[in-house]
Amino acid sequence: MTTKRLGFFTRLLDDAPAATRYSNAIEQIQAAERLGFDSAWVAQHHFHRDEGGLPSPLVFLSYAAAATERIRLGTGIITLPLENAIRVAEDAAVLDLLSGGRLEVGVGSGGTPSSFTGFGLESSDRTRISAENLAVILSAWAGHPIGHPDNVLYPPALGLADRVWQATFSVDGARRAGLAGDGLMLSRTQPRPENSPNASLSDIQNPIIDAYLDALPSTSVPRIVGSRTLFVADDRARAREFAAAGLPHAVGLLTGPPPTDLDELITRLDVHLGTVDDVLETLSRDTALARVTDITFQVHSVDPPHRDVLRSLELTASQVAPELGWVNTSLTSSSSAS
Repeated sequence: MTTKRLGFFTRLLDDAPAATRYSNAIEQIQAAERLGFDSAWVAQHHFHRDEGGLPSPLVFLSYAAAATERIRLGTGIITLPLENAIRVAEDAAVLDLLSGGRLEVGVGSGGTPSSFTGFGLESSDRTRISAENLAVILSAWAGHPIGHPDNVLYPPALGLADRVWQATFSVDGARRAGLAGDGLMLSRTQPRPENSPNASLSDIQNPIIDAYLDALPSTSVPRIVGSRTLFVADDRARAREFAAAGLPHAVGLLTGPPPTDLDELITRLDVHLGTVDDVLETLSRDTALARVTDITFQVHSVDPPHRDVLRSLELTASQVAPELGWVNTSLTSSSSAS
């Protein structure tokens, strides 16, 4: 089994004021670092409190960088059409410098369609604008002049271009990421095609992985992160109680007729929850996840209380992730240092 890297992902969606959401997320990232997780990722969403609680991921990660020492810090994602490309290039370079080179830059064209109107844009233009902005960012990171011979990015971006990840739902998007030599980001769930309403997430994502690997230059090392919704508890009934409260809020992500019971909702939202044995059984059927290089787990949209998130992280690191091919290298490093 190929050794995988393990990540923790949060959309900062606690049922609490923003300050509490951010404080909880920092504590969870610190816990993930202590438990040996390799990376921590945050999502970006504008305006919508109940969809995503963080409009400024690079600002948040600068605070997380000061509160941690080892764990890598990633954006999952920066919505590039809604950003000024030069400011992203500058902010990322500063954060990467301050964090000791720990930044991973996930980018994409997505986002809630209504958010685009708030920026004076049309969602239909997002793919074009995203590609244009990414090209500007990469040019700036490469040290090329920006609009004038004297305008060169400062501080310089050292190695950031090699840490770009492109998020996509499509084969075409995966092909673009592969051709660029970037990492590929796969979502925790995605809509089913109208002609295949009962397709599994692996049925949809394996062709995306194939397209990425086929397009990837032979000189590039594959980087594929698979995000999955995972909530591990000591008690199955407790896990299902939180799922029954949280998952109905995510019904809007589904296509087709609404689910008739909790088990159908769990299945159609691609959620893995329950005891360690429960989640290992469902994760074992995920053939796409078996092919990724990096696994990132998030508790949303189950949305359990903060203390239960911390317990889920502990169970994930100690009992779940090792069965999926993850090795806790922080333990090895600690032993070597002592």
